Amino acid sequence: MEPVHGFELLTTRYIAELETTARIYRHGKTGAELLSLINKDENKVFAIVFRTPPADATGVAHILEHSVLCGSRKYPVKEPFVELLKGSLQTFLNAFTYPDKTCYPVASQNLQDFYNLTDVYLDAVLYPRLTPYTLQQEGWHFELEDPAQPLSYKGVVFNEMKGAYSSPDRILAEYSQQSLFPDHPYGLDSGGHPREITKLTFEKFKAFHRRYYHPSNSRIYFYGDDPPEERLRLVDAYLKDFEPLGVVSEIPLKEPFTEPRRIVRPFAVTDGKARGMLTVNWLLAETTDMEANLTLRMLNYILLGMPASPLRKALIDSGLGEDLAGVGLEDELRQMYFSTGLKGIGVNDAERVETLICDTLAGLAREGVDPLTVEAAVNTIEFRLRENHSGSYPRGLLFLLRSLTSWLYGGDSVAPLAFEAPLSAAKAKLTVDPSFLPALIDRFFLKNRHRTTLLLQPDPTLSAREEAEEKERLAAVHTVMSGEELEAVVVGTRDLRQRQSTPDPPEALATIPMLQLSDLAKYNKRIPFSRVERDEAEILYHDLFTGGILYLDLGFNLHGLPQQCLPYIPLFGRALLEMGTETEDFVTLTQRISRKTGGIVPKALNSPVRGRTEAASWLLLRGKVMKERTPELLRILRDVLLTVRLDNRERFRQMVLEEKARQEEKLVPEGHHLVNLRLRAHFSEADWVVEQMQGVSYLTFLHDLVRMVDEDWPSVLLRLEEIRKRLVNRRCLLANVTSDEAAWQDGEPRLAEFLGFLPSAPAPTVGWSQQAFPEGEGLTIPSQVNFVGKGMNLYELGYRFHGSARVITRYLRTTWLWDRVRVQGGAYGAFCLFNHLSGVLTFVSYRDPSLLETLEAFDQTAEFLRTVDLTEKELTKSIIGAIGDMDAYLLPDAKGFTSMVWHLTGETAEARQRVRDEVLDTTAADFRSFAEVLRGVKERGVVKVLGSSTAIQAAAAELPGGLEVVKVL
Repeated sequence: MEPVHGFELLTTRYIAELETTARIYRHGKTGAELLSLINKDENKVFAIVFRTPPADATGVAHILEHSVLCGSRKYPVKEPFVELLKGSLQTFLNAFTYPDKTCYPVASQNLQDFYNLTDVYLDAVLYPRLTPYTLQQEGWHFELEDPAQPLSYKGVVFNEMKGAYSSPDRILAEYSQQSLFPDHPYGLDSGGHPREITKLTFEKFKAFHRRYYHPSNSRIYFYGDDPPEERLRLVDAYLKDFEPLGVVSEIPLKEPFTEPRRIVRPFAVTDGKARGMLTVNWLLAETTDMEANLTLRMLNYILLGMPASPLRKALIDSGLGEDLAGVGLEDELRQMYFSTGLKGIGVNDAERVETLICDTLAGLAREGVDPLTVEAAVNTIEFRLRENHSGSYPRGLLFLLRSLTSWLYGGDSVAPLAFEAPLSAAKAKLTVDPSFLPALIDRFFLKNRHRTTLLLQPDPTLSAREEAEEKERLAAVHTVMSGEELEAVVVGTRDLRQRQSTPDPPEALATIPMLQLSDLAKYNKRIPFSRVERDEAEILYHDLFTGGILYLDLGFNLHGLPQQCLPYIPLFGRALLEMGTETEDFVTLTQRISRKTGGIVPKALNSPVRGRTEAASWLLLRGKVMKERTPELLRILRDVLLTVRLDNRERFRQMVLEEKARQEEKLVPEGHHLVNLRLRAHFSEADWVVEQMQGVSYLTFLHDLVRMVDEDWPSVLLRLEEIRKRLVNRRCLLANVTSDEAAWQDGEPRLAEFLGFLPSAPAPTVGWSQQAFPEGEGLTIPSQVNFVGKGMNLYELGYRFHGSARVITRYLRTTWLWDRVRVQGGAYGAFCLFNHLSGVLTFVSYRDPSLLETLEAFDQTAEFLRTVDLTEKELTKSIIGAIGDMDAYLLPDAKGFTSMVWHLTGETAEARQRVRDEVLDTTAADFRSFAEVLRGVKERGVVKVLGSSTAIQAAAAELPGGLEVVKVL
């Protein structure tokens, strides 16, 4: 067959499991490999991937991931990535750095927009404008305003990784992997260690791009319903100008250890009461072995995936720690590995934890695994493979990442997608041969000498020592610099700031491809919706194609509860599913859920309601099942609601400790979320409730609840029983079903029968009184970075909502806040968030080295908006971006859930269309009007900061209103 646009077709395969045709090509000139997946999915995906194994921990691969998106040959603007964010209908636009690869994926439902994104990304990776300023901004640089002042480090990735190394769980995962791969690329942090990042030179930075960012080292991917031959033409237009290059980037296999190893490392805490963390880690098989890959995924679920999984249960029941540690099975690198253990352990108990893990595995190898646990694992993994649920990501991206587990390492790019054959083989071995699992455990764990034990010890002096060491390094550099060199750093600091603050010229901005307003749909997409009442309960139904799956959200109105019950809700939701019933202990119950369904998870929904101060507050049990098994799902729900046993004190205590550990784990990775919640809780009942269930108040409650369970269990049990009695009432119940019509016709009478089993009683509504927080709070944690927030209820300032607010807040995120807080300030991110139902607007920063400077930037937003020279093109971009947000691609279950939320919050189709009309009609005058509203945020806004005690104490003395300092951890 003749080449097509420079590509030779190697093979064509039909993947029946995905209803997709796969064409595999090789580019004749460069040898680049291209996987083209052709199907009916309108959410199209393109990606280009390079193997980028690190040689050190300077984070060069990570910094380059940021930097190639900062201007290119064809698009000579400072940040094409941001320009695309401003004015694209993209459904995904980002990049990822892995330990061995860097991925650049984009997605869009609009064909022209998809082509635009693809072209910008190809030009970015192959022809970036890499200058010393790029490295300084995205990586690191010395910051100095006066030769007599101390030097400091600044840079986006530098501060991002400072945040990463402030997270004990992130450190545990990184060190666990490194322990298995000494003297290997996987033994180095491709993201970069803050101490090593500052050793990266511009010469090494450029050389890394020359070495690895070449078509000969690439994997190129397309997915969706766009014309298949046009894909090849677009790519060949770039690749034809390159000569072949012999790139050495293969990931070597790690030579196996002859004996297990032990490693002890410190992590930062604020006091001596903190406890340690431990993982035991094994190196396993290569990912390219599809059958082994799938079998090990099932084994991982058997060992750890359920609350009653034998290894998980042994660890939690031991009482030696608070929650599971480790990533379980890591299956995205060339060699898979398994990592598990406990967090919240006494350091002296480390050997007991290690022994417990090994003894439990030995017992399973000797005695076998409960067949019901095996059945649960097989059903769950099979359900996940058939559902292909990608959450907020496009499905095409899920398939790319799955394909790379083989493709990147010289294996078959399609094999990980065509799962039927290996699934059948794995199922047969697991369910037919009772000796298979014990032999698997014996081979991969008991006889595997490539094992490490990692102990992380709490060190209350580590954070201060690291701060002191960084200051000493900077002072030493300052000392040896001549006066001319110091002056050069001062000039460089000013020059970089000048470049950062200078806008791109109009002719450069004009190169960025963009849609026009005429390309946008004028009307919102509708989601099928119908409402009926059955046995005093409300049922919503959404007729959507779901691939044979029925999704059921069962909701319980929380307004029947006194407010003292609200913090219990996350634990109560888990208790329904994880504590057993009158006829099943929690082991049997959780096995049954995994054997018969695709899973049931609790979720709290809290949202402001249009035109009301009272929130929509619900506890949901979200279940999914193959439609023929709908009766099984309903029987499980009936059993847990009517016969749950809440009186298992020890089991509940375990859950509280797990919950506490998980909330503590979120402090650094999700610090901006906690700050945002704390701000919004001042102004909105819905956000106040969320803060009680997810925020700093919830963490405080959990610390107290541990003591209450130990000292006053009867009172805790009484509260749990009160919640069950008040909530399990069909008069305050909502059922939300998403499925096709055939599944609904069969499922509706079964659902009605289920509702008839539930008790019926008057459903009184209980009023809640919001707790008042201090207006200025400094929340301290052991962290090298900060999360800064300021907010206000705009409706209290007299503002009346107009759809243009969606355009304006998006514009602020991608211009003013991006430039001032991220680019110039060095924070990893900055947000301007507005909820039109509550009227609350918040500014929040993420992994921020600054504090006062960021608050100053927030306060200057109104003046920026008042004086900005807003061109028609910039306005159009912002409108397009806002419409893109409104038209975000949703999987079927997400569509049904979103429609339910609209119903509960009073978001009628007419109201949503009015917002869309106002977005499309936004003018520059709307920006000026909004600027006047934002002045009130500057003058009356509430301030919250989460971060290091040192930074917060220093800022508290400078802020006019001060900060009430609260130790969180």
